[in-house]
Amino acid sequence: MKLYDEIIASWNGMLLECEAKSLPIEADVNWPDVGKDNMILRSDMAYELGGSSASIPALGGTAITDDKNLVSQDEILLVGPDLPEIKADVPYARIAMARVRGEEMGEGNTLYNAIRNIEYVRYRVNPQGFMMRVSSMHERESVRVSKDAIANGLDFKTVGNMMLQSFHRNTKVEAVKIIFITAPDFPYNQLDKDIRQGEKITKTIDHMLKNVMSDCSACSLQEICDEVEGLRELHFKQ
Repeated sequence: MKLYDEIIASWNGMLLECEAKSLPIEADVNWPDVGKDNMILRSDMAYELGGSSASIPALGGTAITDDKNLVSQDEILLVGPDLPEIKADVPYARIAMARVRGEEMGEGNTLYNAIRNIEYVRYRVNPQGFMMRVSSMHERESVRVSKDAIANGLDFKTVGNMMLQSFHRNTKVEAVKIIFITAPDFPYNQLDKDIRQGEKITKTIDHMLKNVMSDCSACSLQEICDEVEGLRELHFKQ
């Protein structure tokens, strides 16, 4: 399953060029998940990761592989200041690389749904005082962090471990590398391109299921199908 391998390789390459701090993985997380009740008003927030301005990067992405060389084990990494160190709005990115049991991902509609189910982990994690704001239309993922959460010691280690546990509730997932980025000088533009490419790949899989055609030259998605190893093979299996 090589659909997203080039994207993951690109992300790993970015990490080699910066100072990434490894955060501890913990089995027990002593922080409440408040589900849909996780509402933070502007008057209650300490700051916003990604900010409210479109000029501040606010990115979120997940890429999937079955290659152990790309994702060898569970990891939580941080590039930039941690939550207690931040005093005002900063750029933000949250990316996850998930290694899956490829033989369990299936084909066709089963594969597409399995990919989306892993991506949607972000909607199932709601640490108290950490309100994710996802805009699919504008392709932004920002976070409001409350004053109370900072006062009570919320950090990326806690958030990362809660996300990690959520990923592993899916039996197809073997290992996940989660990276939080708040550094001002990170190459967010390249990261944004990779995330958009990943979304194009996933949408192309869905397109193949709904619009099967044998003449690739007549397909509007021919370019990405030619670029990504595995897409053309997947197409002709339909």
